Amino acid sequence: MGDPERVVLQRMKPLSGLDAAFLYLETPEMPMHVGALHVFELPAGYKGRFVHALRRHMAARLPIVPALRRKLWWVPFNLTAPAWVDAQPDLTQHIVEIKLPKAARVGDGLAQLEAQVAALHPVLLDRKRPLWKFHVFEGLAPTSHGHKRVAMYTQLHHAAVDGQAAVALANAILDVTPEPRAIELKASTRTKKFQLSMGESLRGAMANQIAQVTSLVKELPGAVGTLGGAARTALQNGALNSVLNGLFGGKGGSGNLALAPKTAFNASVTTGRAFAAVSLPLAELKAIGKAHDATVNDMVLMVVSTALRRHLGKKHTLPKKSLIAAVPISLRASGDTSSDNQASLSLISLGTHIADPMQRLEHIRNASRSMKSTLGSVKSVLPTDFPSLGLPWLMEAAASLYGKAKVADRIPQVANVVISNVPGPPMPL
Repeated sequence: MGDPERVVLQRMKPLSGLDAAFLYLETPEMPMHVGALHVFELPAGYKGRFVHALRRHMAARLPIVPALRRKLWWVPFNLTAPAWVDAQPDLTQHIVEIKLPKAARVGDGLAQLEAQVAALHPVLLDRKRPLWKFHVFEGLAPTSHGHKRVAMYTQLHHAAVDGQAAVALANAILDVTPEPRAIELKASTRTKKFQLSMGESLRGAMANQIAQVTSLVKELPGAVGTLGGAARTALQNGALNSVLNGLFGGKGGSGNLALAPKTAFNASVTTGRAFAAVSLPLAELKAIGKAHDATVNDMVLMVVSTALRRHLGKKHTLPKKSLIAAVPISLRASGDTSSDNQASLSLISLGTHIADPMQRLEHIRNASRSMKSTLGSVKSVLPTDFPSLGLPWLMEAAASLYGKAKVADRIPQVANVVISNVPGPPMPL
């Protein structure tokens, strides 16, 4: 088998360039974990502490959720992207209980719950541990028919999962019946821990960089051909003009190079956060969309566009030019449930300059379709991994400078907001 240190090095999984970027760009003002709030109604007569039951359940599911049982291993001198290594999380540290104030038992208690989430979200995850944490809230007002409720705020670092990977994680943790399914346990292959020398670590990291460069060079001719073909197709069918018209405010737009107008949202951020949630009936949203040949994604964009237009209009700060949304696009192949990031961003005009709701929905629908037709053929060549030699230093320094120099207050904006819609499981879990 050779040197045991080499064997251990092969078991490490280097982060892709895209995954690692979420680490390099993270600052106290810009956390890079994904937060989600869940509210659970417990069965009638439920006894015991939910946090204890959750720890037991998660201990049983850890073997099938590798994203929750790995931590970062850093290359010496932070020269290249780090790697994931096996780790056994201490569930008393990763699943914690928080008592809500007494006011949470009056009404639905959601205001106090949302305030707690707002306070927790800026707290960065400990990079010495697996990059996740579940906060269980006790003391929430019961349902109208007296059932106990608990809430859970989850933090998963974006370096470990994207939206679709998080959905796969939910499918592994949750079940389709009240009785949990049996989990098949595989025998552990870890028998002994070895300490890698600095020389072995650097050689392994450099070998990975060389392999990435070689792969990139091999794929470059095909990628250039694909991009060229997509550009020709876009010019021939007019899709490119539709995209540009959408981004630049449509016909009669200002023609400025700044793609997004200036708003109060687009300024240097601090560590302060506010969080609020609203629930809409999905069936009604789908029905409206179907009646107007619009997808659920189109309807989500429409709802946000309308809210932004009303909010800015009330404050007399609605720009004449349409706001622009940065919308993630999944690059993941069908059936791929691996725990990593496989996504890119597109820009879509929200039509906030259009007063008529029907015309605004048509604008959003056309902008979305044009972007999909333009990007659809190039999704396969958009990179999620790339050589990272020296990149950690460069990106971390740039992120720090960006915040300290308040660059966001001075440069034109590419987009005003990010809007992400991740479909959940299609059945109750």
